Amino acid sequence: MVTRALKLAAISAIATMSLFAGQYNQQAEKDRQALIKYFVAKFSDPVKNAARFFPYTPTEELKKNYRPVKDWHEFAKGVYSFAKGPRQQYLELIEMPPYEDDVDDGEELYNSTKGLKECFPKPAEAAVEYPKYDTKKHEVVTLTMAINDCVVKHGGKPWNPYKGKIAKVEAYFAAQARDAGKVINVKIPNAEAEKAYEHGKKYYFSQRGYIDISCANCHVQGAGKRVRRDYLSPLVGQVTHFPVYRLSWEELGTLERRLKGCIKNQGQQPPKPFSEDMRDLIYFLSYMSNGMKVDGPDVRK
Repeated sequence: MVTRALKLAAISAIATMSLFAGQYNQQAEKDRQALIKYFVAKFSDPVKNAARFFPYTPTEELKKNYRPVKDWHEFAKGVYSFAKGPRQQYLELIEMPPYEDDVDDGEELYNSTKGLKECFPKPAEAAVEYPKYDTKKHEVVTLTMAINDCVVKHGGKPWNPYKGKIAKVEAYFAAQARDAGKVINVKIPNAEAEKAYEHGKKYYFSQRGYIDISCANCHVQGAGKRVRRDYLSPLVGQVTHFPVYRLSWEELGTLERRLKGCIKNQGQQPPKPFSEDMRDLIYFLSYMSNGMKVDGPDVRK
C-alpha cells in the first residue's frame, strides 16, 4: 500500500510539474495555431483568396504562378512552397547544393576547435535545443551565442556571428538534425521566458524605421505577395533552414545575418547580434516554427 501510495504521489507530482511548466506557453501556442490557420486558409486556394493578395498580385498571375499549399509543414520552404517558378529553380539547385563543402568544413571545425565537443556532445540535439531560455542567466541564449561563448570559454577569440566558421558549424549541426528527423521544439519554461517571448513578438509586429513598417507587414499580411520580382515568405517556417546559403551572398550565413539585413531594409538600425532585441526576436520566430522539421542548411535567393 505504501509503495502504491508513493507511486501515485510521484505521478501526481509529475503531472503537476508538467502542467506548471506548460502554462507559460499558452499564449504562444494560441499565436502559433492562429498563424498556421491564417496561412493555410490563405494559400490553400490562392485564386479563391485573391483578395488577400491584392493589390500586388493579379488573379491571372495567381492562376499561372501559384500552387496551393494545404499542409502547413510545407511553409518550411518559404516562397518555394507556393511560387511555381522559384520552386522549380530551387528543386534544380538542390540537386547539387552549394553548401555541401560548408557542412564538411563545419564537421572539421567541430572536431578540431577546443571545447566544442564538450559544450555540444550531440550536434543534432544542439540544433534544436537553441534558442532556449537559460534560467540561470535569466536570458534567451541563441545557438550562435552559445557557440561563441564556448569558443571564448576555452581560450579562443570570438567568431564572426554572421558568417564564416560559426555558420559552418551551425550547418553541420543542422545537417545532423535534419538527417535525424529532428523537429523544432522551443520551450517557454517560466514567466521570465514568457516575457522574453512577448518582447520578441512585440518587436516583430512593431512598425519602425523611416519606412514605418513591421516584419509582420511583409511576412504576415504581405506573405505570398510579390514585390517587384520577389515573393514574400510566410512567418511560419522561416527559421527551419538556417544557416542558409543565399545566392546574393554567395556564401553561408546565420539567422542573425539575415535578420540584420531584413531589419536594415525596413529603414532602421539593426540590433546587435547578441542584444536582447535580437535574441528575443529569434526566440519568438523559432517558437512560431515549433513542430516543423529542421531542413537546414538550405539555399535561398
